[in-house]
Amino acid sequence: MAVTKKIPARLCIGCQTQRPKKELVRIVRSPEGEFSVDLTGKKAGRGAYICNNEECFLKAVKEQRFQRSFKGAIDKEVFAALQEELFHKE
Repeated sequence: MAVTKKIPARLCIGCQTQRPKKELVRIVRSPEGEFSVDLTGKKAGRGAYICNNEECFLKAVKEQRFQRSFKGAIDKEVFAALQEELFHKE
């Protein structure tokens, strides 16, 4: 019998759809409290997954899903920096 490898899935906090982990981007809060984009999925800290499109990001911000995932208030400057890093690289 062939063994099928399980593909890890995560829930996008923006659109609330379950997708393979490789299709999503991880936002991580480090133990020091700094937020960053984790493209490798291996940084230390609490993480939340989101689709790699701006609509999902904006929906998650509007509905305060980042605050729920990270269990605390988050400054607007953090969202602006994450949005710039994710979608406006050139």
